[in-house]
Amino acid sequence: MSSSANKLQREQLQRRLGYVFNDSSLLVLALTHRSAGKINNERLEFLGDSIVNFVVAERLFHKFPSASEGQLSRLRAKLVRGTYLATVAVELEIGPCLLLGSGERKSGGRHRDSILADAVEALAGAILLDANLETAKQVVMTWFNGSFDNLTLSDERDAKTRLQELLQGRGQPLPGYQLESVNGPDHDQEFTVTCAVAPLNQPVRGIGKSRREAEQAAAAAVLEELDSV
Repeated sequence: MSSSANKLQREQLQRRLGYVFNDSSLLVLALTHRSAGKINNERLEFLGDSIVNFVVAERLFHKFPSASEGQLSRLRAKLVRGTYLATVAVELEIGPCLLLGSGERKSGGRHRDSILADAVEALAGAILLDANLETAKQVVMTWFNGSFDNLTLSDERDAKTRLQELLQGRGQPLPGYQLESVNGPDHDQEFTVTCAVAPLNQPVRGIGKSRREAEQAAAAAVLEELDSV
């Protein structure tokens, strides 16, 4: 892709982000994955992670005045986890703008949840450096606005908890989780877990970037299947 096309792509991204950078090099840095070289977005990701967590925590604090600390923490974890941030990145169409090494480009890095989620955090950090904390908060909040519209306190219960409560309510045995495989390099592993429950004839698989994430994915898949039984 030509430099002029890249520039146009980044201009369009800034409109979607709701922020125009004064220092365009910060935008480029935020979009540069570590596979592209030693100068990449990892430090900005570190900075942006704190901003995203703060913005989500503050919004939840005011939206649910009667919620306990534990409930708020679980809701925040739901909204700032990698898979959720990746959906934000997809909505903002960040993937096509990423600068990746040839290996990541060929293996579909533009669609990888972990890379997309990291880019969202890096962009938040870049905006903080380019402007100030208040501006960064306001911009990041717009990325999450739709996430809070239908959010309720019942959403703080994760899939494993909901599955356990459902089976207990039916007087059925608790689910069993089994690690099936771990694939990929240490920095980008993919875990596959199966979840077996009495009402289903076959175990259901879940995939994630950690064993816990894979177990949650498997539990969510079981809940969907149980809904149709």
